[in-house]
Amino acid sequence: MSHVSFTFREEVRAGDPARVREIAESTGFFSAAEVDIAVELIEARLAKGPASGYHFLFADDPAGVALGYTCYGEIACTVGSYDLYWIIVHRDCRSRGLGRQLMARTEELVTGLGGRGLYVETAGRHQYHPTRSFYLKNGYAVIATLKDFYSPGDDKVIFHKKLGAAAPVLPNAAPG
Repeated sequence: MSHVSFTFREEVRAGDPARVREIAESTGFFSAAEVDIAVELIEARLAKGPASGYHFLFADDPAGVALGYTCYGEIACTVGSYDLYWIIVHRDCRSRGLGRQLMARTEELVTGLGGRGLYVETAGRHQYHPTRSFYLKNGYAVIATLKDFYSPGDDKVIFHKKLGAAAPVLPNAAPG
């Protein structure tokens, strides 16, 4: 396993949709429709800024080319619960610790936003066994499996990890 040199960035750039497409396609995991959704989320962030509700963390090589990224956001109508929508590392950079570092930094960012927990959904197909193992190795627990969710024989597996932030105090909240 060779080291990957990179720096983190949170700002989204105009060229990122094309690079996100390239990263997602390089994995061989995602359908064309799924890749389109990944691109749509970054385009929403470019168009609406923070109002999109989507946050991104990129790992860029020394030349500024994204090697992988995460996309996450607060779950509507919750206090401090966040979804990890995407974590993808380019095929050429897999198994070098980049995903683990992206995940750890994303957890720090979510905690800094007042996040109490991070939820992740993935497929139950055999192809996704390495993905599910990755989440387990990074401290996530399976909290639900929805049988035949995506298609017959393809379950939705939901993971959760409790984060270190205390729940924020809501203004004008009645004492418990």
